[in-house]
Parts: sequence; C-alpha cells; structure tokens
Amino acid sequence: MRFFRDLSISSVAAGFVAVLVGITASAVIVFQAATALHASPAEISSWMMTLCLCMGVTSIVFSLYYKIPVLTAWSTPGAAMLVTSVAGVSMPQAVGAFMVCAALIVIVGVTGWFDRAMNRVPGAVAAAMLAGVLLRFGMQAFGSMQTQLVLVLVMFGVYLAARRWLPRYAVVLVLVAAVVVVAAQGSLHLGGLHLKPARPVLTLPSLSVGSFFSVALPLFLVTMASQNVPGVAMIRASGYKPAISPLMIWTGATALVVAPFGAYTVNLAAITAGIVLSPEAHHDPKKRYTAAVCAGFFYLVVGLFGASVAALLALFPKEMVLALAGLALLPTIGSGLAAAVRDEKQREAAIVTFLVTASGLTLASIGSAFWGLIAGITTMLVLQVGRKRLEAGRAEAAAAAGPMPAPVPVAVTVQDRSESHAGE
Repeated sequence: MRFFRDLSISSVAAGFVAVLVGITASAVIVFQAATALHASPAEISSWMMTLCLCMGVTSIVFSLYYKIPVLTAWSTPGAAMLVTSVAGVSMPQAVGAFMVCAALIVIVGVTGWFDRAMNRVPGAVAAAMLAGVLLRFGMQAFGSMQTQLVLVLVMFGVYLAARRWLPRYAVVLVLVAAVVVVAAQGSLHLGGLHLKPARPVLTLPSLSVGSFFSVALPLFLVTMASQNVPGVAMIRASGYKPAISPLMIWTGATALVVAPFGAYTVNLAAITAGIVLSPEAHHDPKKRYTAAVCAGFFYLVVGLFGASVAALLALFPKEMVLALAGLALLPTIGSGLAAAVRDEKQREAAIVTFLVTASGLTLASIGSAFWGLIAGITTMLVLQVGRKRLEAGRAEAAAAAGPMPAPVPVAVTVQDRSESHAGE
C-alpha cells in the first residue's frame, strides 16, 4: 500500500504534534462552550468524542483521497463565540442551530462561490496571512523561556543540532528531548490519567428564531471567516491546489449528521495545518499527506477516550507545547515570509496582510486572519488601480504629444589644450 511506503517517522511525529497542539490550545474553550449550555459531564464527553472522531475520519479520508495533507478541526473561534452568545438558548435549540450552520456550509460548497472567491486571492497575500497566523506561535516558543528556561533551551538546542545533522527528524528529537526533560523535572504526572471510553449522548434538535440569529448565523460566519478562509490559504500557500467545494460539502455534511451528538462544527484546520504542511513533516511534498493521516489516527484515539481529555491536557506543561509548536512551524513561517515579499508589485499588500494578521485583531468575533486578508486585498486593489491609471495617463500624454523628433547630431570639436592656453 502506498501510504505505508510513503510513511516516515517524521510524519508520525508531525501528526502527533499537530493533535497535541490542537487539543491543548483549545479544548478548554470547547468545554466552556458546552458548560455555557449547561451540558452534563456525559454530554461534554460526547462532544469531545464526536468532534475528535469526525476530525480523525475526515482528515484520514481527505488526505488519502487527494494525496495532500488536509487536516480538519473544530472551530476554536466558534467555540469562543458560543461561550458568550448562548444565554437563554437550550441544548436542543443549540443543536438545531449547529445543524443549520452545517447546512449553510454545505450550500456554500454546492454553489461553489467560496472556491471561486478563494481562487482570486493573490498568492503573496495568502502567503503573508499564513506567516501572520503562525508568527505568534514562533514568538511564544521563545517567550516560554521566561518560565521554563531550561526546558525550552534544551528543546531549541536539540532543534538546532537536528537541523544541522538530522533535519528529517528534528521535530521527533525535540519531542523526545522535551519529554525526557519534563520527566526529569517531575512535571509529568502519568498517575493522574485514567482512560475511560466515551459514550455518545443524543440530543434531539429544535430551532427557534432567536437561536438562528444568535447561534447559527454567527457560528457560520465565524467558522468560514476564521477557520475555512485561513485553512484554504494555508493549503494553497504550501503549493497544493485541491478543489475546495468538495471539502466544504463533506465537512458541512459530516457536521450536519453528527451535530445531535455534540459536533457544533467541523472545518478545515488553520494553525495545526501548518505543522503537517511543513517540510518538517516530510521532505517530499508529495508524501506529506501521511502526516495528516497520522494526525487523524491520533484524533481517533483521543475521541475514543473523550472523557479523559482533561487528564490528557495535564500531562505536558504549557511551555513545552508552545515551544514544540513554534519550533515545528519555523520553516513554514520562513517560507511564507519569503513567498510574501518575492513579488515587488504585491509586496506592500503582503506586508499589510502580515501585520494585520499578526496583530491578533478581532472584530465582530472574527479573527485577524480574515481581516488581514481583507486589508491586503484592499491595499492591492487601491495600489493597482492607482498604478494602472497613472500608467494610462502617461501613455495618453505621450500619444497626444506625438512622436518625438529625432535627435540632431552635434559635432563636438575638442580644442587642443596647448592652443587654447597659448596666451596665458
């Protein structure tokens, strides 16, 4: 089977790191969203199980079918929005809103307008958004030295050495070194981990006008703008050109089917996608899909033990996770910046995109990646329109002035210096 021939240790490590970062970075927000809907512990466990199983299955199927790394995720901005917007909404009404949101995503895929819109995004702007999204992880990796100096220094030292002599296994070796240091420091508490299989809990949906406008529509807009837009940009900035509409249709359809069990949305991954898209995942771009497949497998494992996710989060220090993510994403950040500034005509728009995205700006519950994209495209349109008008004006002026007269040759006589100064 081709998958096993293409599989490498670095792919397995990249898949594990992507899942570790995804879970530790945002699972608490998903817990908070479920708690805001007064979910019971069994319902919270069902949410985690359903979401992780869906992410695992879709990541594996998409990546194997397209032979490119396609990683799916839950919507972290969507979960954060739910925490503050579900007041007065019952769990059945929320589930009905989740299904409406999923149906809207399916419609977006069927109509194909999202695919057409993303095809118009300039490559430099997409690359700048990629670098801007991942920049804070690179900065947090070194910022973690303030509280875990020894741990992060060891990880960085191992990363440099591995990049020099064993570049294909850099992330693997950093992960191993980090676990060893954490264990030596006594910060790895395996005794507190009790694996308990999760069980699905069905909630029959209902829908109200209030839940449509306060949950379904905002969740759809936030998911598309803050997850699917940067997710597509990540994939394309890495050199892959999959058809986007089928991905929208199938992620939406998956969420629509399993929403009654707690899958509030399933969408393309943005930040964690950078890990499986990175050269660190595999030196051959045609074989990086194996990293996304491995990530899907690890999501399946986590999903089977949804009730134990809270204990899993406590296994590794926050600084270790941040440093691991930042170091794994360094090559992707560098390639994104290089692609963003390569074309001089698009450079200024790319810089605006990068700065707005990296700023962390959030407006109307929509993250900075979307606003960076809007700012960059606006900048490019304004500059290009101005440049085209200026060039057109110059061309018209040149045409009105008529052809330039041919230059008249001028004879220049060079007088001998001795003769010109004879009377001195």
